[in-house]
Parts: sequence; C-alpha cells; structure tokens
Amino acid sequence: MSILTIRPRAEEVAGQPILRPLPSAQCRSVGPFVFFDHMLEADYAPGSGMDVRQHPHIGLSTLTYLFEGELQHKDSLGSDQVVKPGDVSWMTAGRGVAHVERTPAGLMASGSRAHGLQVWLALPQAFEDCEPSYSHHPAASLPQHESLGVRIRLIAGSGFCLQSPVPVLSPTLYADLQLEAGATLNIPTEHPQRALYLLDGEALLDDQPIEPRSLLVLPEGVEYLLTACGGCHLVMIGGAPLEGPRRMNWNFVASNPALIEQARNRWAAGDWPTVPGETTRIELPR
Repeated sequence: MSILTIRPRAEEVAGQPILRPLPSAQCRSVGPFVFFDHMLEADYAPGSGMDVRQHPHIGLSTLTYLFEGELQHKDSLGSDQVVKPGDVSWMTAGRGVAHVERTPAGLMASGSRAHGLQVWLALPQAFEDCEPSYSHHPAASLPQHESLGVRIRLIAGSGFCLQSPVPVLSPTLYADLQLEAGATLNIPTEHPQRALYLLDGEALLDDQPIEPRSLLVLPEGVEYLLTACGGCHLVMIGGAPLEGPRRMNWNFVASNPALIEQARNRWAAGDWPTVPGETTRIELPR
C-alpha cells in the first residue's frame, strides 16, 4: 500500500483562516480523528480577534492546542478557561454541550497573533451518549522526551513510550514532533492508523519529500524513517480504527443518523444547555 496524501481545503471560521484536511472524500477518519483544522498564523489588530459564538456538539471530543496566542473557552458546564500555547483544552460533548471560543478580552484590546490546531475525536459508540465534561491540561503537564535533536511531546493518548494525562476514551496517538536539521525519527507501528502533518520546515519520509501542510496517511504496519532536512515541526495523529462509520452534520457526530436529526431539532428549538453569560449563538444552518 502507498501513502495517501490529502491536500487540505482552505476555510475561514469567524475570521480565522484555516486549512482542513479532515474530513475529506479520500479519508473520513484516522483512528478516532474525524476533523482536523490547522488555524493558520494570523495577526489580529487591536480591537479584533477570533470570536466563535455559542454552538452545540454531540458525539465527539474537541481538542484545542495552540502554538501562539490565547483562546478563552466557555461551555454550558460552567467552564471558563484561558488556553495558552502548549496547553490542551479537552471537551467531551457526549449527549450534548454548547461552548464558545474567543480571543480573551485583554488580547482583543491589544492585538495578538494566533496559530494552532483543533481536532475532533469521535467517541466510541458506548460513550456517544455519555455526560459531557471538560478538562484543561497545562503545557507543563504533558510528557515530553528530547534526544539527538528530536523533541516529542505527547498531546493526547500514548506513543513513543510516553502517556498523556488527557482522558481519551479509545486508543489514541497525538504527538507534537520537532526535529533539528539532520535529525531522524523512526515512525513506529504501535497504532494501526497513523498520519503526519508537516507544519513547518522540510522533511523526508524514507527519502521522499513530505508535502508541507498536507496530511500523509500511512499504511498500516509499515515503519518509516523521518529525516529533517532543516529544522522542522510536525504533528502525528492516529489510533485504533473506529468500530464503524460516523455521520457528521454541522457540529454533530454520531454513528446513528437519528441522533444527529434529534440534535438538530433540539438546537433549532432552543432545547439545549446554554453557556452562562452568553446571549448570542450560531443558528442551525439550513
């Protein structure tokens, strides 16, 4: 089997430019990952910033991980957390949650620069209807290893002999990889589904150039050697395959389309938990 290269489509969310390789027609999921947004480097002038109003989710966990800037996360559970570079913001929607993501007021006033990733992980079928929850994991709590010009930080799940404290609900790999020029890293087969995304720099995978800012989905059971041509920065995602296909409609993910229809009707009718202190929301797309 050959490597599948997914070239992301350009999108914009609340004024924030993004690249979105998942989902795509070529690949619907990698392990539990069903959605992958690269929030591109963006400079916000004083008085501006990112502001994603109140919106709902079911059947997934969201994970926000920043390289630059800050985001304020608020949700219908009462959470109110400023997320800083290197932190993990982890929200499990389960049967239903609403949240808000925006540039904090201080940075909104002064101006700021934003850059990061947001992914969605589909919940195992047994947890699709679980109680929603939220946890914040500061950068210092994430395990990392550095040797021979390679720094690995485990964002979520397990891999490279590291274990993240983020409470994933299925076998998961999400790693931040930084390599100095000339450094090499063996890409193991400990997870059946894996993909690499080159954020910055130049690198080779078994002597073949990696296309920047495209998702490389690797065939199961094949080891690769990653080599940095210069300093480079990547993330790796993966894990066990989902038990079955997932439907995705707007912000809803489920194995049963009836759950999505029910969620759409509830949000449209206003029958949904609300974020304390928030009065505006994103309406259901038609």
